[in-house]
Parts: sequence; structure tokens; C-alpha cells
Amino acid sequence: MPVVAVVGAQWGDEGKGKITDLLSERAAMVIRYQGGTNAGHTVKVGGELFKLHLIPSGILHPQVTCIMADGTLIDPAELAEEINTLRSRGVDCANLVVSGNAHLILPYHRVLDAVTEEASGAASIGTTRRGIGPAYADKLLRVPRGIRAWDLLDRSVLRERVLDQLQVKNKLLQQVYGAEPLDAEAVLAEVEAAAGVVAKHVGDPRPLVRQALATDAFILLEGAQGTFLDPDYGTYPHVT
Repeated sequence: MPVVAVVGAQWGDEGKGKITDLLSERAAMVIRYQGGTNAGHTVKVGGELFKLHLIPSGILHPQVTCIMADGTLIDPAELAEEINTLRSRGVDCANLVVSGNAHLILPYHRVLDAVTEEASGAASIGTTRRGIGPAYADKLLRVPRGIRAWDLLDRSVLRERVLDQLQVKNKLLQQVYGAEPLDAEAVLAEVEAAAGVVAKHVGDPRPLVRQALATDAFILLEGAQGTFLDPDYGTYPHVT
């Protein structure tokens, strides 16, 4: 079977979720490969509506392996809430794998997104204020190192890296934007609580993908947003 990608050809909201849900019934694997909580897919199964922002639509089909790949951004608090909501509705999420290489959106990313947007005034681009841009920036800046899903597996490493980031982010908030600094313990409490739910899904999905390819299984790639929101091919700077 082929590898099929569902990609929006415009600015998003083209109905990708419905198409992905239809195709995922026949898929062995659904991979979300980019984006974060700024996406939103509504799917209907057995007369019930499910609204998903992070987790691939295939999660509603227990036979489908669902992967959040390296290029996605994981907001641990949002993902934990989505997992818990699905579980409360009878979806156990045992078929979800989060790549340890995926970078995290943390509270300071959301705050920076908001203050940057406000400081831009008339030149603001209308972000969702979910921390997408600042989190991708951390991934590419590398110093202090961006925090990845792997770090959720070790609380001491997670604490150390969050505190390193907060030293820089709080200076930025105070000295550049004139905003209040974030409380380190409050940030850590949010992240550590979410880690208790998310960490059990973190792993290396590459062997699973290689096995699916070797057995000619049907792999579905679930895109988010749309072509015109791509930083390279879209209507820059009004992209995500």
C-alpha cells in the first residue's frame, strides 16, 4: 500500500480532518508530522463528535498506530488534557506514540507569543498565542537547548533544563517586554503534572515506521494548517 499525505492546499480549514478520518479506517499507521495545538480536526465516529488538536485522528481506531513525529510540537499540558478527555469517552490511547525527538511547548512559550504579538501593535500577524513560533525558535536556536519529549522521562533533567530556559526567558520578558517574570515552581508543577500522563507514550517511532514500510502497510500522513501557511511556500510573514 502507498504512503498517502493529506495536506491542505490553502490556509487550513479545508476539511482535512474528515478526509483523514475516512482514510484512517483503512490505515495501519497515521503520522502527524508537523505543527502543534494551533491545528484542529473534528471527526465523527459512531455518531459521536471528537475534536482533536494534537493527537492524530486515527486514535479513534484502536487497530491504527498513531504517531506524533519529530517535527510536531508537543504542549504537554494540552496533550495530557486531550488524552484524559479521550479516555473519559472510552478511547484508551494505547495506540499513541510520541516521538522523544519532538520539542515541547512550555508556559513561557505561550507567554512570549502573547507579549510579542501585543508589542507588535498594528504589525501583529494574529497568532493563536499557543507558543508555536517561540517553541520552534528554541528548537533552532539550540542554546539554551530546547526541551524535548525525551526530557519528560527524567524529572531531574526536566527540572534542570526548564530552570535553564527560565533564566533566559524571564530576562527577556522583563527587560525587553516589561512583563512579569514567570514563577519557576508554577511552571515546573504544570509540566511535571502533564509528564505523568504523557511520558508513558514517549518513545522512538522509527522502528515502527520501518516495519510498516517493509510490510507494505498503508501509512497515512496527517497534515496540519495549509500550504499557504508554510514559512517557505506560504504568504510570509502571515504563516505559522
